[in-house]
Amino acid sequence: MGPRLRGDDEFLLGGPRGNGDLRAMISRLRPGLIAAVAVLALDQASKLWLLYVFDIVHRGGKVEVTPFFDLVLAWNVGVSFGWFQNDSAAAQIILTLIKAVAVIVLAIWMARSRSLLATIALGLIIGGAIGNAIDRFAYGAVVDFALFHIALGGHDHEWYVFNLADTAIVAGVAALLYDSFLGVPAAKAP
Repeated sequence: MGPRLRGDDEFLLGGPRGNGDLRAMISRLRPGLIAAVAVLALDQASKLWLLYVFDIVHRGGKVEVTPFFDLVLAWNVGVSFGWFQNDSAAAQIILTLIKAVAVIVLAIWMARSRSLLATIALGLIIGGAIGNAIDRFAYGAVVDFALFHIALGGHDHEWYVFNLADTAIVAGVAALLYDSFLGVPAAKAP
């Protein structure tokens, strides 16, 4: 009989003998994969609808929906919240590569996760990251369109323009934080 594997190794290999029970691993990953695919599909569908069905460009790039919410067209060539704005091809390639590495690391973490909440949260983040990466590849920038704002004391206060992928990423991070502080002990990030 060979050396005894640690618990994490058994989990990754599918059992104490490393038989690689692929079905068990897929079963553990299924909720995260469903979350990632759902986010990716909804994100891309919303952007395609906004650009090609609703045709926001021909509506002046901004449509008031309610007194506190507008649909606007914003091309984000930076990262979250518009930081590091740079529309050069090299910068877009670097951002896409960083995002690809992040998705791989998150996928490994998801495969090691023993918490349903963490698995789903990581799926949300992965789906959002891939959705925004597709934009960067297809358009050279991320399509942002949701703008919340409020007028107080004669001043208009606006939040950052965002999209459904951004919402999924934020929700995933919030769920990971909740799970890490109040949930069951999860596997360590790679």
